[in-house]
Amino acid sequence: MSKCAIPFNQPYLTGNEIAYIQQALKEKHLKGNGYFTHQCQKLLSQLFNKNDVLLTHSCTAALEMAALLANIQPGDEVIMPSYTFVSTANAFVLRGATPVFVDIRPDTLNIDESKIEAAITDRTKAIVPVHYAGVSCDMDSIMATAQEFNLIVIEDAAQAIMSSAAGSPVGTRGDLAAVSFHETKNIQCGEGGALIINNQKFLERAEIIREKGTNRKQFIQRKVDKYTWCDVGSSYIPSDLNAAFLLAQLENAQHITNKRLKIWSQYNELLSPYASVIPIECQHNAHMFYMLLQSPIQRDAYIRFMQRHNVSCSFHYTPLHQSHMAKGYLLPSSELKYTEKMSNNIVRLPLWPGMTEEMVSFVAEVTLKFFDANYAI
Repeated sequence: MSKCAIPFNQPYLTGNEIAYIQQALKEKHLKGNGYFTHQCQKLLSQLFNKNDVLLTHSCTAALEMAALLANIQPGDEVIMPSYTFVSTANAFVLRGATPVFVDIRPDTLNIDESKIEAAITDRTKAIVPVHYAGVSCDMDSIMATAQEFNLIVIEDAAQAIMSSAAGSPVGTRGDLAAVSFHETKNIQCGEGGALIINNQKFLERAEIIREKGTNRKQFIQRKVDKYTWCDVGSSYIPSDLNAAFLLAQLENAQHITNKRLKIWSQYNELLSPYASVIPIECQHNAHMFYMLLQSPIQRDAYIRFMQRHNVSCSFHYTPLHQSHMAKGYLLPSSELKYTEKMSNNIVRLPLWPGMTEEMVSFVAEVTLKFFDANYAI
């Protein structure tokens, strides 16, 4: 528990997590691919337009699987935003590829779809849009560009479970998508993730890669008399204990989302001049409520001001192109002015399902006091 009276995040429990873990212990099936793993995959398949879903031990693992499935090779280039978590780039760097960073839109902080084509070269293999804050990228435009240049699309939907755009769940438009169940995400099990397979040509190989490069699933289904090493792969399957915890969350996914949306809407009403932009065609999942202040100095002053009032607020990623890794390894980036500006000015407010209306009102009240005091920019 944070020392602050209102912590930035607090994991939410639905009430069935312990009972399901006890059931897994009683059945003595703790390794992966047990009853709870399969139940989670069934529910996730329903959430993602009945596409195939493979549970993984993290979203990072799902992205690494996607890079293997896309057959990323040394020298390939992968287009993505710089404003994202390191796993988005690491999954492809591990295969020898070079991230090519494209600037973000100032309204949604998602990759600017209008700048993707200019970044494409004869080495480009894939596009990796990141749905920031659970708000969908412009997938119509991205998919059209990918089709024109014969590129694979891998959606980083880590923050986007229960979001949709134009009636389609976020994570169902690209060839593959990765979601996260990390403790900080809307639906969580401490550490966890899933690979969404929207293009069926990847399914059989995905199952092999996930099983350490073996055809173990075919063996279990009695399609072969023994299983053997037949491809690259790794240990990407989570424990059934994690899946047991996750099942309790997934069964209450809509309830959790509704609680978050109620909190987000209250923030949005009380702090409307400072609220983030949600495109009209998008139904977001209230993953976060953020504000864009006018300078890093004002942003840092705001965080300190809130701390003095026992409210924990936070900024977000350092853009990847500004990192030590990028300086020593990655290709020079084109101008990323909005990436740099928004990352310097963003601040995220506490948002978790257990927050009361009084807590949200207090955070908003203190925030307005900060702006009323006309702190220096």
